[in-house]
Amino acid sequence: MPTHMPEDILRRFRANDPTVLQELFQQYYLLVCKAICRFIHDQDLMKDLAQNVFVRLWEKRGQLNINSSVPAYLHRMAVNEALGHLRRDWRNDQDAEVPEHSSAGTVEDQFLETELRDHIERAVDSLPPKCKVIFQLSRYEERTYREIAEALDISVKTVENQMGKALRILREQLQEYL
Repeated sequence: MPTHMPEDILRRFRANDPTVLQELFQQYYLLVCKAICRFIHDQDLMKDLAQNVFVRLWEKRGQLNINSSVPAYLHRMAVNEALGHLRRDWRNDQDAEVPEHSSAGTVEDQFLETELRDHIERAVDSLPPKCKVIFQLSRYEERTYREIAEALDISVKTVENQMGKALRILREQLQEYL
């Protein structure tokens, strides 16, 4: 596919030209997969998420505003898709851990546990983007600092510093629950 300026791609998308999606898919599918596989190690899931990136791209074609190169835009979409999946997966795991009608606690205990989980989720969501990604990979995906450093192309020391920052922020925000 010849290199297109973002304006040309936007024009073709807005004109509902399906060939532009096919061209982008053929040229950038591997780039999208590579970005996703840094976070997702299940190959079938990675392929599904990569397809989701292109489906979302097509669905949002009327609202697209590409201010960077097309590869950079698709890479960002892929990373967001992978992290979104991890976040949804973690939330589902958390919901599965709390039985609907637990005889171990009162309704008040269940309410407090749900409230605490919501506070934790909001606190994690409020972290600076880099801290948030590193925290999620460490705590939700149980990745080692070395694995995180390799996945994000940063040093292990940067991972350590960002985790320290994330934990300080979370401690401050969740002080009343500690």
